[in-house]
Amino acid sequence: MDVDSSELAERLDDVVIGLRRLTLDRQGLSLTAAATLTALRRCGAARLTELAAGEGVSQPSMTALVGRLADAGLVQRRTDPGDGRAVLLTLTPAGAELLDRRREDRAARLAGPLAQLAEDDVRAITAALPALARLAQAPVPERTGGTS
Repeated sequence: MDVDSSELAERLDDVVIGLRRLTLDRQGLSLTAAATLTALRRCGAARLTELAAGEGVSQPSMTALVGRLADAGLVQRRTDPGDGRAVLLTLTPAGAELLDRRREDRAARLAGPLAQLAEDDVRAITAALPALARLAQAPVPERTGGTS
């Protein structure tokens, strides 16, 4: 099957934007804050510099964000046992609970539209999920300029 990868990427981007619209919680956490909490859940304790690099933000921006997350009780700072000068950040139980609640809310917002689809569409989406999950886990390419 010949596939124009640029066209596929554009169509997939349209789908991602549409799904984001359906699942967007306009209250609460920013996308970067939610991604930071998710990274701590997925990878465990991390240094601020690692989180900043992973989210593609400056260290001062991540410092401010982590300060807000810590003040809200969503992350905890502790001394890195391997380097007493460094701080490790971990997800608190309250942070994990918030992530769980947000995921449940997003799933609930998708359930209605999914229930309205034809059975063949639901089967096609189900079949595509493993490939989409692999795509979502691909390394983030370096930016080459322009805007997003």
